[in-house]
Amino acid sequence: MNNSIWTKTVGRVFGAEIRRQVRAGLAAETDATFLLGASSTAGTERDRLSPNRQEVFEQALEAWRVNPLARRLVELTTQYVVGGGISIHCKHAPTARFLAEFWHHPLNRMAVRVFEWCDELSRSGNLFVLLSTDAAGMSYLRAVPAADVAEIHTRPNDVEQPLAFLPRATLEQLQPLPWPAYNAREDAPGPDGAFPPVMLHFAINRPVGAQWGEPDLAPILRWLSRYANWLEDRARLNRFRTAFLYVVKSRFSSESDRLARQQRLNASPPTPGSILVTDENETWEVIAPRLESDEANTDGLALKKMIAAGAGVPLHFLAEPESSTRTTAEAAGGPTYRRFEQRQSFFLWLVREVLRAASPQPPGAGGRAHRPAGAGGGARSRPFSARQCGAGDGRQPYLGSADRTARPRADR
Repeated sequence: MNNSIWTKTVGRVFGAEIRRQVRAGLAAETDATFLLGASSTAGTERDRLSPNRQEVFEQALEAWRVNPLARRLVELTTQYVVGGGISIHCKHAPTARFLAEFWHHPLNRMAVRVFEWCDELSRSGNLFVLLSTDAAGMSYLRAVPAADVAEIHTRPNDVEQPLAFLPRATLEQLQPLPWPAYNAREDAPGPDGAFPPVMLHFAINRPVGAQWGEPDLAPILRWLSRYANWLEDRARLNRFRTAFLYVVKSRFSSESDRLARQQRLNASPPTPGSILVTDENETWEVIAPRLESDEANTDGLALKKMIAAGAGVPLHFLAEPESSTRTTAEAAGGPTYRRFEQRQSFFLWLVREVLRAASPQPPGAGGRAHRPAGAGGGARSRPFSARQCGAGDGRQPYLGSADRTARPRADR
């Protein structure tokens, strides 16, 4: 009753002022502030929310940095996918010369960069490649961390056709400009004759209808953490297992005599293996912790099996032999080799698409358009005729692993 009277009194006295302030606050809201905290419309329902996706990227990077198993799993993928390196072949001589110059350019170093790209693809599930071209016609590539990309804007009717990539805002750039997505049909020099920087996006572990890929480590992050915690607890357990205390029992005439005896023993404690001689008035005992761990091996193996299953590798890849026979180990590696073979096919296609975007081609032929004749030197300045660049002339570069033994056979 009292609360009702108080509420009515406050409403009559301050109601008009409250309504005025609410109207003023709503009038001051903009599209940016009114939707603060809402999910972005640039994503799809199949993608993770932006905060959750950012958290997964950070956790995967942290696990790769501090967890030996996570680092090894990423290295294994790169070692089997890239092998001893990637070689490129092109039957079209002018294009082959440009690709060789582009591949070995000091600012590109593609022979080494492919290993970093494969690591990033496994670590974040996304590879954003920024392509820029100088006035001489040479193209340069830089991989942008997936955590630095906030949104992917695509065509309304197709999520697999990106239009632009919005960088994440920083203190230096509160409203950064988006990177335009590479489009072979629309890629052409601007009014100043220079090509604008464009970005290419490649994703793995991407659900159908989603824009973003998923890291290879995403399903096993919690199990990597649990295994690390279990192993740390085991190390602490084994450390304290060997800890013990001496208990000396004797008859003392006073408390001062007991303290004096304790001080003498603390000043010169007995060393391991030494011999103590006492009389019947003094007895020595040892107190040690009784830490039982009969199921420790089984628990650790169960956690490691979960990690191996999530990563798609057999246990002997993680220094955990399942059996003593070589036949069993080879049979267990069959599905893993097929997975690496599938990833290798995807990665070679990725590199091929990047080379197609950077290689000299006429407008609309799937690469960056040529500069007009006389606009500058370099391999990019020499135009090709439509017949030379047509389909079936061998211009398309061929890629293959330099280490043929590192690529699994498809018929195995």
